[in-house]
Amino acid sequence: MRKLLVLALVGLVAQLIDGSLGMAYGLTSSTLLLVAGVAPAAASASVHLAEIGTTLAAGVAHWRFGNVDWRVVTRIALPGAIGAFAGATLLSSISTEVAAPWMAGILFTLGAYLLVRFARPLRTDRVGSRLRGRFLGPLGLVAGFVDATGGGGWGPVATPALLVSGRMEPRKVIGSVDTAEFVVAGAASVGFLIGLGSEGFLLPTVAALLIGGLIAAPLAAWLVRIVPAQLLGATIGGVIVLTNARTLIRSTGLDGPVRPVMYALLAAGWLAALVLAVRALRRTRRVRAEAAVAAASASPAATASAESPDVASAGAVEADLAATGTPTPR
Repeated sequence: MRKLLVLALVGLVAQLIDGSLGMAYGLTSSTLLLVAGVAPAAASASVHLAEIGTTLAAGVAHWRFGNVDWRVVTRIALPGAIGAFAGATLLSSISTEVAAPWMAGILFTLGAYLLVRFARPLRTDRVGSRLRGRFLGPLGLVAGFVDATGGGGWGPVATPALLVSGRMEPRKVIGSVDTAEFVVAGAASVGFLIGLGSEGFLLPTVAALLIGGLIAAPLAAWLVRIVPAQLLGATIGGVIVLTNARTLIRSTGLDGPVRPVMYALLAAGWLAALVLAVRALRRTRRVRAEAAVAAASASPAATASAESPDVASAGAVEADLAATGTPTPR
């Protein structure tokens, strides 16, 4: 019972992160299950089965808060489902000994990508421009495949790619990616069911993760409007890197003084990424504040001109008279 309560708490925290950042439910949950000794295929299968419920709840909540672009959802969901089914089938056919370092390597890489990506400012300068299907289709295919084989990865691949494009508001990127993940999780679960059978799913674990995720989904959809994605992304990226580094170091047989040195270097990189993320967040907020001040200062002048056309006309007449040397009329 204690273990199930812990898993429910993990599901709750993971969904809070995922719903407000657009990623990391699968990464967080799969990482914990791997640390607990669950086989990679069973861990990924259980997480994806739980995600069917959590992503449905998250999608509905994001839709109600206006965070979903349905055009983007439809264009990445189907390719994502195809990639997820293929990835689940592949992972089901690999032995646990081979799959454990492979899965940890994928999670480690995605965590490092989060650190690098969120240590820099997020682009929003092209918001409103259309995203083309030839970009969204391959993105969904790759993200779905990585998601199933790594036990998580749909959000870490899809969300940063859409944020980097600068063509969507961050909250709509997160809401659209979370909503499309419902289809991806369903396809991955079907692939695992075919490859592993029903015994491949740890149903008590699925139930605990699902309960925690369902409780957190509505709150996460609201938090996306107020929580700085910059800081949250760098934080969760460091946690994923350090946790999966443990599995990778063990698989390579590194021991002695090398291990603490590796951990120290990774921790230093995490700290540096957090510092850069805070600086990028402050710089972004300063630019927005300056733009708001400039817009506010320009607004009264425009209003005065619109409300007093006679004054503006008189000013123009005086300027013309001054330019021709004619005395100003009294």
